[in-house]
Amino acid sequence: MARDWNKAYQEDDMPWDKGFASPPLVEFLQNYRVEGSVLVPGCGTGHDVRLLAKQGADVFGLDIAPNAINKAKSFSVISNECYVVGDFLRPETDHLAQYDWVVEHTCLCAIEPSERAAYADSLARVLKPGGYFLAVFFREVSDYSGGGPPHPISRCETEILFAGFDLVESFVPLSSYPSRPVGAEEVCLFRLK
Repeated sequence: MARDWNKAYQEDDMPWDKGFASPPLVEFLQNYRVEGSVLVPGCGTGHDVRLLAKQGADVFGLDIAPNAINKAKSFSVISNECYVVGDFLRPETDHLAQYDWVVEHTCLCAIEPSERAAYADSLARVLKPGGYFLAVFFREVSDYSGGGPPHPISRCETEILFAGFDLVESFVPLSSYPSRPVGAEEVCLFRLK
């Protein structure tokens, strides 16, 4: 049964929300600049959105849960960020070919693996030609038995899923949330072919 994301945010049942931006994203931004129009699917309460906006990007946080968006909007505005309720797997026409970057952290691991092809299709549709996809993938999830979320994804699976992209760079981040062991995540930067 699919998780009721809106109810989770309403009841503050959000163990994935650590209260600050993704450490692997912070690590990436020490060496790279994310500029232009950026979409963060499954943005939750917007910690990654605000980090990217602080760097000067125009950032759109998208989440399927209205309560997540309400929580994100309750924070002080950093710069050029906004939040929208929507389903990344079914993007509205005003999102098509609009983004220079899509920054992924916990959306892909939260959806059912059977929905990953729809994710990849949406990704290609919302990016501008030559746009970038920055992802923090869960390569391992402790005690994973096929349930979830989160659902890990292997390197082989991402190569197949994102075959329409060129892999620019990848690395295992040295920084992570305390609950995630080093080596369980991989940061991958892709460019749409």
